Formats: sequence, structure tokens, C-alpha cells
Amino acid sequence: SLYTYWKRSSPPPNMQIFDAPTREKCIINRSRTNTPLQALVLLNDVQFVEAARNLAERILTAAHKTDEQRIADLYEIVLSRPPYPAELPVVLEVLRDAQQRYGTDRESAKKLLGFGESKRNESVDVATHAAWTMLCSMVLNLDETVTRN
Repeated sequence: SLYTYWKRSSPPPNMQIFDAPTREKCIINRSRTNTPLQALVLLNDVQFVEAARNLAERILTAAHKTDEQRIADLYEIVLSRPPYPAELPVVLEVLRDAQQRYGTDRESAKKLLGFGESKRNESVDVATHAAWTMLCSMVLNLDETVTRN
């Protein structure tokens, strides 16, 4: 949202949803809320789906060979920490479920990867890319990611 055109009479809806100040006066500390509407925007808005897709592409085209190494890289990029031992099996299960879903429904995978303006790397398998996009979206939507200081 760095390059968002801002009209005082009509601020961008996404900025309002995430508690942006009105810009009528200086605000020292922004209020922080966590609402279902914010989660819906983070999961469904084209900007955020495209961000997850590009992050997934970055993870998949790195030199890592195993899913565990890729997940560790994802956590370092997004959360600046490795995944906790209790998190790893859950994240791997989410990944496996997504891989199974998009492996059998490649049309849905293509539709998911079609969001946004940036072009996707065609050398990455569609089902794998879609599964990792969903995993990246999940990590990008963790409370720790959204509300950390």
C-alpha cells in the first residue's frame, strides 16, 4: 500500500479495514485490532493472493530440496524464526492436503495462480505452485505475522 492513491473524502477500503488513521491529525500509535473482515481481506484480496503466489514461487525456485527445508526458509522470510517443532507436522499436513487437492484438480490450481498482474514462472508445476501458494497464504495470515511489532 505504499503507492495507494489516497483521497481524504474516500480512503482506500483496505486501509480502513486495517485501522489506518484518517490523516486529519497526527497519530503517534495506531490502534491494533483483529477482526474477521481483516482475515477475509488477507485470504481473498487479489493483492494478498498474488503476494502469497510470488512468495511460493520464491520458495520453490530456491536451492532447497526438501519440503522441511522450504518450510524453514518460509518461516525465516516471514517470521524471522524457524518453525517450532510442534508446528512442522501441522504445516506439512496442510501442504500434503493442498498438494493432493490441486494434484487432482489442476483447473482450480490454474485459476488460483491466475490472480494478480505479475506473471508466474511457468517452469514450476501448477499443482505444486498452488499448494505452496496456499501454505504461504496461511503463514502470511498468522496472528504473529499480521500483528507483530
